[in-house]
Amino acid sequence: MATPTSLLKRLVLGRPFRSDRLQHTLLPKRIALPVFASDALSSVAYAPDEILLTLSIAGATALTYSPWIALAVVVVMLTVVASYRQNVHAYPSGGGDYEVATVNLGPKAGLGVASALMVDYVLTVAVSTASGVAQLGSVWGWVGEHKVGVAVTAIVVLTAMNLRGIRESGSAFAIPTYGFMILILGMVLTGLFRIFVLGEDLRAPSATLEITAEHSVSGLAFGFLLLRAFSSGCAALTGVEAISNGVPAFKKPKSTNAATTLLLLGSLAVTMLVGIVWLAKLTHLQFVEDPDLQIVASPEGYEQKTVTVQLGQAVFGDSFMVIIIAIATALILFLAANTAFNGFPVLGSILAQDRYLPRQLHTRGDRLAFSNGIIFLAVFAIVLIVAFQAEVTRLIQLYIVGVFVSFTLSQTGMVRHWNRLLRTERDPAARRRMTQSRAINAFGLFLTGAVLIVVLITKFLLGAWIAIAAMAVMFLIMTGIRRHYDHVARELAAADTRPTLPARNHALVLVSKVHLPTLRALAYAQGTRPDTLTAVTVSVDEHEARALQAEWDHRHLDVPLTVIDSPYREITRPVIDFVKDLRRTSPRDVVTVFIPEYVVGKWWEHLLHNQSALRLKGRLLFEPGVMVVSVPWQLGSATTKDLDKLDRSFGRDVLRGPRHAYDEPVSPSSTEMPRTEIPRTETPRTETPRTEMPRTGTTRS
Repeated sequence: MATPTSLLKRLVLGRPFRSDRLQHTLLPKRIALPVFASDALSSVAYAPDEILLTLSIAGATALTYSPWIALAVVVVMLTVVASYRQNVHAYPSGGGDYEVATVNLGPKAGLGVASALMVDYVLTVAVSTASGVAQLGSVWGWVGEHKVGVAVTAIVVLTAMNLRGIRESGSAFAIPTYGFMILILGMVLTGLFRIFVLGEDLRAPSATLEITAEHSVSGLAFGFLLLRAFSSGCAALTGVEAISNGVPAFKKPKSTNAATTLLLLGSLAVTMLVGIVWLAKLTHLQFVEDPDLQIVASPEGYEQKTVTVQLGQAVFGDSFMVIIIAIATALILFLAANTAFNGFPVLGSILAQDRYLPRQLHTRGDRLAFSNGIIFLAVFAIVLIVAFQAEVTRLIQLYIVGVFVSFTLSQTGMVRHWNRLLRTERDPAARRRMTQSRAINAFGLFLTGAVLIVVLITKFLLGAWIAIAAMAVMFLIMTGIRRHYDHVARELAAADTRPTLPARNHALVLVSKVHLPTLRALAYAQGTRPDTLTAVTVSVDEHEARALQAEWDHRHLDVPLTVIDSPYREITRPVIDFVKDLRRTSPRDVVTVFIPEYVVGKWWEHLLHNQSALRLKGRLLFEPGVMVVSVPWQLGSATTKDLDKLDRSFGRDVLRGPRHAYDEPVSPSSTEMPRTEIPRTETPRTETPRTEMPRTGTTRS
């Protein structure tokens, strides 16, 4: 019967998938768009807010610059989309910016990109969920009062959905993502129709408010403020790189489908961003950084609503459509984190394959998802939500630094990629295509590099330094992990010389009482035919030690019993000293320690048995020349275990990924060796006389 834990896991995550089901998890374009583009599309829900509240620092007149800021952001977005279309064709294996930088700029540059992307993925989850809570808080006050709890709950739900598998999560996200796009575009078109066709004077709820400048800004300071508003608006570009990291998840032809999805993403995001900012200007919408300080004589109980909610009120009035828009916006923001939940685990798997992260991140779970990477991302996002109290304005300052670091290094790598190919390519048509692609990536390098400088200058003291510090820490951690794996590989590398056999094998059987586990351990140790065999017990109580010696003599056991006195009632240290004394006579001798152990079936029984054996075993493993052998004795409770189920769980295929993991369907023949029945014949056992080997330094094979 399944355990309660197993039943809960299956209820939340579903039944496990076979490895050969991997091909069925690949995404068509209609599902890939909401899966990978939800981050970039949802950013139009908070990027306009950040543009307007930054401009409001200089007062209401500064808000008239918002369309120009949005236009500058659009130019950058279109450039990045065009650049990444070259990336997905040149590097379709799923490494994205990391692979581009590693191949063309070297491992350190690739590791820098990976550090930036991992930090940015975590921030994507935190910012998206916090912004989603803010949207719901605009229509339901209790959500705003418990925004941290709501945000954490949303992340937990997203984690469970992604652990169920990529295709199922994509299908679940398609409806709200498409619904959000229809609602936002419908709201913008309806508003523009009423203004320009019907001639109505639409006004946002905040249009009549009088706002004052938070600071007196002019000259260079005002130019700096415009740059800061531009850098905040560039949050709309986050998520564009996710498609290049997720190319393996697309159905064939992978590169073509990914490039088409990228173009759709850019077109939709640009249209919605421009539409929202333009409609906000036409409805005289005002959105400030500090309502209590900047709004003069605000109405009693006034609470500033988000830009999309205010536009919904201006276009549809106080109707149910406003609530629907708020819910749809909140949903897309919650689901925007899915982009990170799809991109982060794939990147983590590639880094683990390259030995920069623990190897546990390279394997797929029961549902063919990179479960460890998904959980890792969720935990760190929750930490950020709690630390920053789900405040979007505080979190946004840490945002987009990492993504523009990866943008810039990726475009630099692509320029070098095309330069390398042009040196050997002789076909004129191919050279023209490469030259065109290089020009696109070169312009992308110039623009993203300029934006990166602007972001660093305008946001460094506001919190961007935290993201930079996190990237540096990630870089050092991954460098240390790679150094460790390289060191272990060098130590484990097989030498060209033949191994030297031990001169003697001294066997020790640890004895606490004369019972069935001890007798089995003695019999097994004798069956290995060691050079010497000794039973060892530690005397912590003189009366018990005498009783054990008496029973040993009474049973006439043919193995000598050595009693080690322990006046301080220690067990581990006396045994370790005894083992060291055996090896001190000859470094080529080995000592095999046989430890009788109980096998129990209940988890709580483990707390009542084998603690001394576990401690001693753990200590002996660090002693050179010492072999530790566990001799199990199954107690009655162990027979209640479902061994068939245990065998199935241990025998389940471990599927690696993601490089080329989606290219071909996995067949059972690729993961299992054909079973050949070997005829079993009984051969009489003959005793071979034991000969004493000379104790010399020669080696034997």
